[in-house]
Amino acid sequence: MKNKKKKHDKKAKKGIRKKDLIKEILALFSANPSYTYNYKQIAKELNIKDDGPRMMITEVLYELKFGGTLEEVYTGKFKLKALVGYAIGLIEINNDGTAIVATDDNREIFIPEFRLNHALHGDRVQVLISHRVRRNLPEGEVVKVIERAKRNFVGTISLERNYAFLIPDNKQMPYDIFIAQKDLKKAKNGQKVIARITDWPANMKNPNGEVIEVLGNPGVNEVEMHAILAEFDLPYRFPVELDAVANKISETITTRDYNQRKDFRDIPTFTIDPVDAKDFDDALSFKVLPNGNYEVGVHIADVTHYVEPNSPIDMEAIDRATSVYLVDRCVPMLPERLSNFICSLRPNEEKLCFSAVFEMSDTAEILNTWFGRTVIFSKRRFTYEEAQAVIETRKGDMLNEILKLHELAQILRKNRYKTGAIGFERTEVKFDLDKTGKPLGVFFKENKESNQLIEEFMLLANKKVAELIGRVKDKQRAKPFVYRIHDKPNPEKFDSFRNFITRFGYNVEGGTDKQISKSLNKLMDEVKGKKEQNLIETLALRSMAKARYSTNNIGHYGLAFQHYTHFTSPIRRYPDMMVHRLLAHYLNHGAPEDQQTLEKLCKHSSEMEVRATEAERASIKYKQVEFMSDKIGQTFTGVISGVAGFGLFVELIDSKCEGMVPIRELDDDFYEFDEDNYCLVGKQTAKKFQLGDEVKIEVWRTNLAKKHLDFKLVSDNPIKQTSFKKQMKPRRKR
Repeated sequence: MKNKKKKHDKKAKKGIRKKDLIKEILALFSANPSYTYNYKQIAKELNIKDDGPRMMITEVLYELKFGGTLEEVYTGKFKLKALVGYAIGLIEINNDGTAIVATDDNREIFIPEFRLNHALHGDRVQVLISHRVRRNLPEGEVVKVIERAKRNFVGTISLERNYAFLIPDNKQMPYDIFIAQKDLKKAKNGQKVIARITDWPANMKNPNGEVIEVLGNPGVNEVEMHAILAEFDLPYRFPVELDAVANKISETITTRDYNQRKDFRDIPTFTIDPVDAKDFDDALSFKVLPNGNYEVGVHIADVTHYVEPNSPIDMEAIDRATSVYLVDRCVPMLPERLSNFICSLRPNEEKLCFSAVFEMSDTAEILNTWFGRTVIFSKRRFTYEEAQAVIETRKGDMLNEILKLHELAQILRKNRYKTGAIGFERTEVKFDLDKTGKPLGVFFKENKESNQLIEEFMLLANKKVAELIGRVKDKQRAKPFVYRIHDKPNPEKFDSFRNFITRFGYNVEGGTDKQISKSLNKLMDEVKGKKEQNLIETLALRSMAKARYSTNNIGHYGLAFQHYTHFTSPIRRYPDMMVHRLLAHYLNHGAPEDQQTLEKLCKHSSEMEVRATEAERASIKYKQVEFMSDKIGQTFTGVISGVAGFGLFVELIDSKCEGMVPIRELDDDFYEFDEDNYCLVGKQTAKKFQLGDEVKIEVWRTNLAKKHLDFKLVSDNPIKQTSFKKQMKPRRKR
């Protein structure tokens, strides 16, 4: 029996965007999968009469054909392609319970919630693709979980008479885990634990599991920080045997070490770091040469002198890949004997370094470079505040060295922006904590000249090391190396960002990379200090690709560098250790290293960096919720920072704490989500709540376990003038 053809909306369309036209054409074919259409029939079905949109239909039809969604049954006649088949990829669970599978062949498949079949966020899955299209994507069903992304979950024990459930902390884990009494490990009701999924019968909604570690009672700072680390599969202590190995490493510098290294001990050298830092990766030396030029040394802790490849400490460093910075602690990549003592460039101690040394003119032109192993003696350990005071007052220790380096750094910075670098400087939220870890106040980072002094010379060293290995003559092939790469923005995301900021009266002009970066920098300057600053900076960053490590050098878009690597922080990043070893190997005319092995380590390091960043954000979110927990009923001013079908996200202007106004609490109308315009619109009143709008809220509820704040909108209630702002102690993060 022939399917009854579904009719389309007959409202005449005089103008339509291409994005909307694609949606409507896909909806038409999806509703009538057995029908064929030419462009005239589609124009009639969609009631499009203007020549412009009619011509665009043909363009869209052929795009969908080449994209594999439609097939051209004969010239000009199209039909929905039968997409039934299998694909393998990684699954990402959305907030509404649905999912997207990014396949190995660069397709995206939509998975409804009822077709997940026990797949969890991040799992590697096999999907069966159907001919249906939803949300502009082919629809599919998970038929097999090939590899679990996670088996361990952190949560709270809910104890029944003879069994228990783990209520997971992770919002992307939508199922409670059933735990038999024998597998509880003496966990008590309400305690935080780490549990492992043991099996998941096909006919059961919930997986079975067992407790593998009891963390303790919720609300205790140490328990909560350990829970966050465990949630992201990050370690929070070193194996006992590794500390024993580290304790056997000698800090003595031998005669052979001195003889094999360039001696910088008599050259004025210093470090600049945060006030609470203990692991000093880098130092700067400065002297005036006889010809009037300047010698600037960027000296980096020689970690690989002490850590042998494939040693127990090296293998642990590979696993960790990075140090992790939570609100109240650093979880180091290396044992503390190395990170805080032997390798740390502490003042008034001789230290072994791997250095990049530059001869520079008065205009910061690089005239000569040298790379190699050195021994240094840091004469002064500055905090950022102390170095800033020297710059501002023109008084203090090492005055001439700091002022000249500051002058050179500002020239390097200016030149960098002139050649297309983008100046993203996000506001970093920090907390004043008491001895128990309770947040007493909020303060923000300031990026001052002392930060910029260090940043510019670290960028210079990273760039020049990458150029040394990666820049080769015609027909020569660069040796395999580790690069820090950053791709160009996704065009669709960037266009969406460009369109959005016009409602604030801003724009990003130009078509070339250099024109766009110049316009973006102008935008960042214009929004500085305004209520929409954090929102626009956040959205700009989201429109960009993410930086990562790779042996395939595509350059660094954000820095406008063709060659860039990470050389300057080997105490806290494993890729920097890789770069040190590769640089030493190639300086000694070593043969090319295996690219596949390096790429595997690059991928792992990039993944661990993402995990560490997510854990840091989770710890900040936890402290924000804890900080607001005694402010229930108080009112504040905020900016709408996110809009979804289930509510509004509001970021408070004074503290940067973000909470949600549930859509059900907007009871003056029935609100619908307008995805294209980032707003909720009242059906009766047409009242809008739009991304970027300033609103007044009342703190309604706090949920520490879920790291969640609920707000209510208020209209004319007086705002309590509560100010959280304090002066920031800057922390460098490159």
